[in-house]
Amino acid sequence: MEGSAHVARPDGSLGALALRRLRRHWGLLAVCAGFLLMGALALDDFGPVGDSVTQRDIGRASLDYILGDGGRAFDRLERTEVNRFYGVAVELPLVLVERVLDLEDSRDVWLSRHFLTHLFFLAGGVCCYLLVLRMFGSRLLALIAMALFLLLPRLYAHSFYNSKDVPFAAMFMIALYLVHRAFRRDTLAAFLLCGAGVGVLINLRAMGLILLVAVLVLRALDLLFAGGKGERKRILLAGGAFASGAALTYYAVFPGIWADPFGGFMDALQVASRHPTQVYNLFRGEWLYAPDGAPFEYIPVWMGITTPPVALLLAVASVAALCWGAARRPRDLWRATPLRFHLLLVLLIVGTIVAVFASRSSIYNGWRHVYFLYAPLAVLAALGLHWLLSCADRRWMRAGVHALAVAGVAVALVSMVRIHPLEDNYFNSLVDRATPEYLVSRYEADYWQQSHYGIAREILGDHPEQNVFSQIWLRRNQLFPEKDRKRMYGIGPVFVNGFYSDRPVSDRHYTSRLYNTTLKSFKGIQISPENVETIVRSSRSTEPIDQSSFFDIHLYENALVYIKESCTNENVGSYFLHIYPEIHLPYYPGERYNAEFINRDFWLYSRDIDENMRCFAITILPDISIRNIHTGRKNGIWITRFGFTLPNVDPGIWDTDAVANSTFDVWHDDDMLIYARDGCTFKDADAPFFLHVVPFDPDDMPAGSRRYGFENRDFSLWDAGNRVGGRCVATVALPGYPIASVRTGQYDETGQLWTVSFALTTVEVDPAVLASEPLASAAFDVYRDGDSLVYVRDGCTAGDVAATFFLHVVPVDVDDLPAARRRYGFDNRDFTLATRGARVDGDCVAAVPLPHYPIASIRTGQYDGTGDIWSVEFTLPDGE
Repeated sequence: MEGSAHVARPDGSLGALALRRLRRHWGLLAVCAGFLLMGALALDDFGPVGDSVTQRDIGRASLDYILGDGGRAFDRLERTEVNRFYGVAVELPLVLVERVLDLEDSRDVWLSRHFLTHLFFLAGGVCCYLLVLRMFGSRLLALIAMALFLLLPRLYAHSFYNSKDVPFAAMFMIALYLVHRAFRRDTLAAFLLCGAGVGVLINLRAMGLILLVAVLVLRALDLLFAGGKGERKRILLAGGAFASGAALTYYAVFPGIWADPFGGFMDALQVASRHPTQVYNLFRGEWLYAPDGAPFEYIPVWMGITTPPVALLLAVASVAALCWGAARRPRDLWRATPLRFHLLLVLLIVGTIVAVFASRSSIYNGWRHVYFLYAPLAVLAALGLHWLLSCADRRWMRAGVHALAVAGVAVALVSMVRIHPLEDNYFNSLVDRATPEYLVSRYEADYWQQSHYGIAREILGDHPEQNVFSQIWLRRNQLFPEKDRKRMYGIGPVFVNGFYSDRPVSDRHYTSRLYNTTLKSFKGIQISPENVETIVRSSRSTEPIDQSSFFDIHLYENALVYIKESCTNENVGSYFLHIYPEIHLPYYPGERYNAEFINRDFWLYSRDIDENMRCFAITILPDISIRNIHTGRKNGIWITRFGFTLPNVDPGIWDTDAVANSTFDVWHDDDMLIYARDGCTFKDADAPFFLHVVPFDPDDMPAGSRRYGFENRDFSLWDAGNRVGGRCVATVALPGYPIASVRTGQYDETGQLWTVSFALTTVEVDPAVLASEPLASAAFDVYRDGDSLVYVRDGCTAGDVAATFFLHVVPVDVDDLPAARRRYGFDNRDFTLATRGARVDGDCVAAVPLPHYPIASIRTGQYDGTGDIWSVEFTLPDGE
């Protein structure tokens, strides 16, 4: 005790010393307090998302596994083979807090998760402050860098409900701080701690390997430039401590791979690089299929349009500073210098973009999978700001640079406040934010549907005594108080986007908007028991638009009504309803199940069967033009497809004769073919069709089709038409060049169901030619019309059409022939009626161009596989 008293400092205890150190960082404390207050106020402004529900399940399974539940804990996960390979370095603490505090109410659970996830995000901001402070010794610069990191609007919003992408981004910043600290101190303990941090980083996402590799490469460079044996030994030991710390920490916090460490690591790496999620991703107006990978510019564009401009500007200045420093001191790029760390930050961003593109990794929902790149970008922004300050040799210039940075931070904060709580849809001023629907028609927006949560809160507040329900909220109502959660269930047989009550509700639109763009619009609909009876009674008096043994489906204004008069328990169960838009919408606010249709799953309960054994369900359709409906039982017992609107066809077409008749009648209307059939079945609508378009001139076709002699137009009724009330109609556009004939039909996996061939236009021939004497007569009469031979036959048969014609042109001078034909002594012009002619109303006409050299004689005819059907020889007038 005396010894302790003897060594104690006269100015106080260790606690007092720590307090004095904290006082020197009063700016950091003030910023942290401000962000904690902001977080507390915004804590329940964000609803849970689907991924956070899955992440919680992974954490619970991992904790149960540690507590002795064995592999059964992971077997309870959906898509076990994928989900068990997500790291749980953050999920385990979140679930552990939930268990220790015995949180049972869903609101308490999600509020605690939101708070702790946000707290971890703030820890990343603190490490950003410490890193910049270590690099430059400026508290103001460190505070600006911290603010830039924390005020990326999308990252801030995700910091509450995204417990995998944001913790990884925050941990990346923490790991960068530990890397810089380790190289600066260059001790075993520092590198061991750095390794532990990188191990946690890799556990959260395998992409953290890029930092592991970077540190090992830097250690190798240090070894290369080491001054002696002792220094090399110290570098090797430090590198070994780093690698050991990373490996041990990675496995320690990854229960899912304890049974098979190496195999589990490889599986986790495979899942991270080629995630099996099959989704579409909107980028610059085009839907990209995520498993196919994204174009190289995908990440740079997303970063460029969703990062505050001041951060981008300062990062660009930082790259300029790097180039300037490299030009002056190139050797510093390879040695342990600040310039090397500067280069590392740039290479982390560029290397990640290249790696994602080269590996064709699945990336979607904007750039959330690589939000961690904002950590090095924020530090680069601080480097750029420091460089600009160093270049400013006057006080007013330095004040201006500081003012620019502070103003940029303030603008980012104001932008967040203006669009709160939709910060995850932030776009900067580099893109058009004024034109209505511009952004959502070109870029993924509101993919986690936070706009629903805000609208739901508004509706619940406006109608405190009514049930409010919608399928799209059921997964997101867990943050509401219990009394409000109860009001979102018990909807009975009526499934509507609206209200269900026995007292009137006025119609009203609830809309979530951002940058003059509607993210979500929701109409309150009055559905009282009397109104439900009116809808059902009116529907029963009309013809159903589709019928099955399970339900007759009627259309009532903007609702689909499912009615079964003699309902049994077999009709009870879960149903799906897929709504396909008339036009392929680049974005449908809030309910895009994928890039093709809008989903409306619902459930019919046994209690919904009334005393007359009748059951019904009502679903309100979205306010868009609908093309097709796909609906049925989820177990596949009953599935049907039907059209909501017929293709736009001139009614006068049906009064004309079809150009072809078969299972489907086919009409020609200017630039399209129209297929129609009464009594159309589900099988007819589902089977694919083919359409082979044969041009007069093969050069009119796309180059890839010329070898086949026709252009293909495969389609299905589901794509090109509709089925309504037992009638099918499909329209297929024709190419814009002159068409000789068409071969079309329908087939399935067993073969062709029907096939027809017909001509759309006749060959144009001068009538005076046909009035003259033919050059030759046989099965076909042959005429000369300018530079072509014209073949004509009345009473043309299908056999004539199918057979092949030959035309041997013998020149006056054999040297006029193409080199490959000179050995034969004639130029060959084999053709079919489909390629050079047409068959209309029983008459055949074909026109074949002649070569442009003097011709001695011609031999022509028609043959099939058995030999010549007819053959003639003749010379042209005047020996041409």
